Amino acid sequence: VFRDKKSEWLAQLSTDTEGSTLNPTEFTLSQNYPNPFNPSTEISFTLYQSDNVELSIYNMLGQKVRTLVSGTKNAGTHTFNWDGRDNSSKAVSAGVYMYTLSDGTSTITKKMALMK
Repeated sequence: VFRDKKSEWLAQLSTDTEGSTLNPTEFTLSQNYPNPFNPSTEISFTLYQSDNVELSIYNMLGQKVRTLVSGTKNAGTHTFNWDGRDNSSKAVSAGVYMYTLSDGTSTITKKMALMK
C-alpha cells in the first residue's frame, strides 16, 4: 500500500509539465496573513472553476461586517485585502472575526484577529 501511495505522490510532484496545464482542483480558503493583523490583512481563496462566490467578514455575534467579494470569479487563486473597516468604511474594533467563502453549495469559514 505504501509503495502505491509513494508512486502517487511522486507522480504529483513531477516537474514535467510540458503539454499540461496547472489548474486548481479544489475550492479552498487560505488562512489570512498576517494573523493577528493591524491595520490590514490579505485573504486568499482558490477556485477550480469559474464560479459565483461571496467572501464576507462577520463579528463574533454573527453579524456581517463587510462583504469583500460578491460575484463571479474565474478559476485560480484570488487575493483580497481587508483594511479592518465595515461596509460603511468605519474602523471596526479589535477582536476576533470570522471570514466565510461561499459558492452557494459549499461554505468555508476561518478565524482572524484584529489587534490595535
